[in-house]
Amino acid sequence: MELKSRRHTVSDIGGAIELCYTNGWTDGLPVIPPTAERITAMLEAGGLEPDHELAFIENRQVSVTAEKVAINAVMAGCKAEYMPVIAATVEALAEPQYGYHGPATSTGGAAVFMLVNGPIARALDINAGDNLFGPGWRANATIGRAVRLVMRNVIGTLPGELDRSSLGHAGKYTYCIAENEIDSPWPAFHTTRGFRPEQNAVTIFAAYAPHQYSNRLSATPEGVLDTACAHMKISAGSARQPQYAMVFAGEHQEIFSKAGWAREDVQRYVFENTRVPVAELKRINMLPGDATAEDERTTYSLVERPQDLLVIAAGGKAGVQSAFIPGWGSKAGSQSVTREIRAS
Repeated sequence: MELKSRRHTVSDIGGAIELCYTNGWTDGLPVIPPTAERITAMLEAGGLEPDHELAFIENRQVSVTAEKVAINAVMAGCKAEYMPVIAATVEALAEPQYGYHGPATSTGGAAVFMLVNGPIARALDINAGDNLFGPGWRANATIGRAVRLVMRNVIGTLPGELDRSSLGHAGKYTYCIAENEIDSPWPAFHTTRGFRPEQNAVTIFAAYAPHQYSNRLSATPEGVLDTACAHMKISAGSARQPQYAMVFAGEHQEIFSKAGWAREDVQRYVFENTRVPVAELKRINMLPGDATAEDERTTYSLVERPQDLLVIAAGGKAGVQSAFIPGWGSKAGSQSVTREIRAS
């Protein structure tokens, strides 16, 4: 397998790490030196030739080849068997529906949220449980990090330059989880996108940070969702987010399961109960102008359709915490995209 990337000679591993810092190839954390052997192993695990184009980023006129992705996956600390997940994610980044340029360059500061479904999530030990968005799992930490390094080193999405985020958030280091398909009260999320349960898929979503809320008092779906909706209503701003992810952890999952609530029931309830009077949005300066009598009667929906609420089962079995994740942009902004993960 012939690699075409430029090679650098260093005296030791410490020198290799410092070379990456000097050249701006890291996200601020140390990286693994991408030797030819490691890059080749990554490509072989993905069943990819080095010059295979995984994505073409139209606004940047950048071709993202498998070799470049493999290099950054090595640097991120990935195992070779993670490569099919990373490759599918990079393919999804180039989908027009996702609209890479907007969320990648906006001052809003969205990150690439990744949801992995199918047997591969369990085979790779991608965390779907305790400490869901936190540290502790190599797969979650390094798969998401690899995608961010590709954005930085291949596409040129550099903080303060192409990436103009005002605040950013920790998901820009890594934002990768799996769904807890075993305990979920609903069919696996990727089946809502036309995939079979036994297929492997990754969904990407241009997302802000997770907003956690607690409800230990309710034993009904309505009670849990009333708490979620109260927290979410403030997000119904002047642009209207295109989509929201709703991540329900273990104890809340059990409530939906016992009540027999389908995913669609959750979507309909939240859609109807997050509507906000236009007058209220004007009073808190999220819409322009003075509130009128008509504004008091007119309501504003959080998303365009109930289906724009992405309902996911994940998180620890203990505890009464769940979360919602606002998407980036207006209703015409970035949309979530699901791609099949093809094993080599």
